[in-house]
Amino acid sequence: MASGSLGLQLPRSTRVKNKTAAAIQITAEQILREARERQEPEIRPPKQSITDSDDLADYRLRRRKGFEDVIRRARWKTGTWVAYAAWEESQGDIARARSIWERVLEVDYRNPTLWLQAAAFEMRIRCINHARNIWDRAVALLPRVDQLWYKYAHMEEILGNVAGARLIFERWMDWQPDTQGWLSYINFELRYNEVDRARAIYERFVVCHPRPSSFIKYAKFEAKRGEIARARAVYERAVDLLSEDEEAGQLFVAFAGFELWCKEMERARCIYRYALDHLPKGRADDVHKEYVTFEKQYGDTHGIEDAILRQMRLKYDDEVRKNPFNYDSWFDYIRLEENGGNKDMVREVYERAIANVPPAEEKRYWKRYIYLWINYSLYEELDAQDMDRTREVYRECLKLIPHKKFSFAKIWLMAAQFEIRQRNLKAARQILGNAIGMAPSDKIFKSYIEIELHLGNVNRCRILYEKYLEWAPANCYAWLKYTEFERTLNETERARALFELAIAQPALDMPELLWKAYIDFEIPTEFEKTRQLYDRLLDRTKHLKVWLSYAKFEASAGIEDKTMDNEVQEKNHDIEEKQRKRIERCRGVFERAFDYFRTNVPELKEERAMLLEEWLNLESSFGSLGDISILQNKLPRKVKRKRPISSEDGTPTTGFEECMDYIFPDEVALAPNMKLLEAAYKWKKQKIATDEN
Repeated sequence: MASGSLGLQLPRSTRVKNKTAAAIQITAEQILREARERQEPEIRPPKQSITDSDDLADYRLRRRKGFEDVIRRARWKTGTWVAYAAWEESQGDIARARSIWERVLEVDYRNPTLWLQAAAFEMRIRCINHARNIWDRAVALLPRVDQLWYKYAHMEEILGNVAGARLIFERWMDWQPDTQGWLSYINFELRYNEVDRARAIYERFVVCHPRPSSFIKYAKFEAKRGEIARARAVYERAVDLLSEDEEAGQLFVAFAGFELWCKEMERARCIYRYALDHLPKGRADDVHKEYVTFEKQYGDTHGIEDAILRQMRLKYDDEVRKNPFNYDSWFDYIRLEENGGNKDMVREVYERAIANVPPAEEKRYWKRYIYLWINYSLYEELDAQDMDRTREVYRECLKLIPHKKFSFAKIWLMAAQFEIRQRNLKAARQILGNAIGMAPSDKIFKSYIEIELHLGNVNRCRILYEKYLEWAPANCYAWLKYTEFERTLNETERARALFELAIAQPALDMPELLWKAYIDFEIPTEFEKTRQLYDRLLDRTKHLKVWLSYAKFEASAGIEDKTMDNEVQEKNHDIEEKQRKRIERCRGVFERAFDYFRTNVPELKEERAMLLEEWLNLESSFGSLGDISILQNKLPRKVKRKRPISSEDGTPTTGFEECMDYIFPDEVALAPNMKLLEAAYKWKKQKIATDEN
């Protein structure tokens, strides 16, 4: 648009027709070399030659005017001032250069760099008094800038004016600088072997900065000069003053290291132990590491273990004191004491832990707490070998649990199993009986029945199963286990009666498993009862799986007798007749199922199609006795259709999706619109065949 408005015409891009490689190739290196060769020379200003004093004066006037103009426009740009002063210095006009430095210092006197450069200018031209004047003004205006003091004292020291340098340091110390300033003063005195002066400065230093690092430097200073008593006195003074400091651990480590350097092993050990006993948990980590290293080098195994145990005990004590309901910390604390091997300490920690009962009577709060009791009982039984205390632990635990609101089957079973290990079967049965009476659960019933079954008490097992079913009559697992128990005893009638009672219950959690077990129980011997069971089951549910199972049963009922029939084949020729009867009964079941799905639930087309598919497979498996032709006019045709897509909340959307539908022959006869669809289908089929030809 812009090019059109200005009347510009852009060149049209030409289209490359021949894209083959050229005979002569041009490399990137050649392109760069040619560009370099054809580059135009750099434009430089002409050189000006000065021949006399007038030219020099004119040149200086123009340069000064340029500098002054720039300064007038941007007074705050110190770089211009510095460049102006450097140019005047290069011209040998010291007075003008000094004047420029004074002017820039008035503009920005808070800039330490300007003071340093101005003083450096005076020192370059060997004007020491002028330099001292600048330094004095700088440190007076900016006393907190350490570099100014360093440079000032360094200049006096280079000039050999030691007294002047000392005076400067003293003036600096009046401002109470940081640690490095004091150390610079001390190093200055030590360079001239003034040890007493350095010691006095250290005394002032630790008063100004009462920190462990300051006292450590002071003590190392004394130790380096062989003053052991003085160094120890410094450390002791620091411990008295700074034992509550956050960096006290560093002080104790340094003190112990000093005693170790002096070959005083017991003193070092006492210092470490004192630190571990008095320092808080978070500040004693470094002390503990150093103590362990010290014991590894100079102590024995007992000392190392005692040091670790003591430190960890303090840590866990602090944790459980902050949050007594943090049971994970109690577990770690107990494990620590168990590794220590002191039974009294272990029991003390267990008693302290179980005293922290959860404040709310909700099972989710008790799940971690109950394991304290479990571990306590196992410790008393396995490690302490005290059976009376173990029994008392279980008793107190069972008293503490609010069984009316919730219970823990694990505790009941562990208490009973403990009594069994002690060969006290009566006490075990009493515990499990109390559990069934106070807090019955599936786990307790199963374990109690298993115990009595191992002991061979059949009558007790039956009583327990009856109580189990009284407590949970809808539990299919209990019914199945009871019937399985009776079947193992060859009590067929009792098992059948139990099955009848079970299926007569108004509510069951898994009725399909119960009916399947009942049918499997009757199939081997009682065909008529099995058929009656299937009919009773169909009265309750008409699920496709029930119909298919019924039909397969009828197709295979009595096959077990085929071996015996083959043995007497010469006398009895009714094998084929029996097989025909089985097939007829099987077809009868399929017919009933097909009529049900066609008349009662016509919308379940997929289930009806699956039924016919299974029927067809069975007819094929019957061999010569099967008749596939009876299904030809019943098999559906599968077609693709589109249906609107529904959202998750059931509201229709604008989209469609493909789905499979089944068209049965009887539906075609009933629906007139289906005839048109049938004709269209035939026409399309003929057209496809014509196209293929």
